[in-house]
Amino acid sequence: MCTVCGCSETVLVDGREISHDEAHRLGLAHHHHGHDHDHDHDHDHDHGHAHGHRHAHHGSDHHHYGQGAAGVSVPGLSQARLIEVETSILAKNDQIAQANRRVLTALRALAVNLVSSPGSGKTTLLCKTIAMLGAQPLAVIEGDQQTEADADRIRATGARAVQVNTGKGCHLDAQMVANAMDGLRLAPGSMLFIENVGNLVCPAAFDLGEDAKVAILSVTEGEDKPLKYPDMFTAARLAILNKTDLAPHCDADLGAYEANLRRVNPQIGILRVSARTGEGMQDWLGWLKSALAAKA
Repeated sequence: MCTVCGCSETVLVDGREISHDEAHRLGLAHHHHGHDHDHDHDHDHDHGHAHGHRHAHHGSDHHHYGQGAAGVSVPGLSQARLIEVETSILAKNDQIAQANRRVLTALRALAVNLVSSPGSGKTTLLCKTIAMLGAQPLAVIEGDQQTEADADRIRATGARAVQVNTGKGCHLDAQMVANAMDGLRLAPGSMLFIENVGNLVCPAAFDLGEDAKVAILSVTEGEDKPLKYPDMFTAARLAILNKTDLAPHCDADLGAYEANLRRVNPQIGILRVSARTGEGMQDWLGWLKSALAAKA
């Protein structure tokens, strides 16, 4: 069983059959391109680069292995073949994601995939959100490699939560979400919050059937974070600039954060939020309620 995408099938690479697990170790499934972000604009991330695998700039001081059409380099494989293998690896996940989406649409339920690096404040923000939503039907799927700590924090608010531990896996996939949804038995008109594993790379590639990816970015992480991890912020429909109460204490330039987010994704929505002080929370709740109303 693949420890990353949950598939057990093999993939043919240059005439050799390899497992999905080996494909992931080779780096073939962490850069999914040409995917649908479910926010009215599909992107193809080829960017017109048809270069070789190794790129050096400023002499030998800079080596860039992600400028080919596949966005990744594997010795002995062409960019076209890499794209073909990626498509094969992600096809099963995408089929399950579409089934999840059909279930959510039938229930008129909103699913939000919360993505971020570790320590961005996802769980604290989520607990505050649940408290402020009051009687709104909702449930939470918590993703972490180990422990049930975050699910316990969610349950302490009175909300239903399913913990999904991924072991060595670095993100949730559509099958994990499907299994968790089966146990939650969502009520019509619910909000489903999916708190993904803390990681700004792999979750960008995996469709879970959600209505939107919401990227949470703490003001303590550095204004250049969107530029360093563009796939995630391109895939996100909304960015929450979190922990704004700390901005004066860490010389954070909130304008620079927003400018870099829009350099990567001109259409992305941006909210400035502090779960601690309540700043921006009403705007966040308004965004959620508007998105849910659109499902009716």
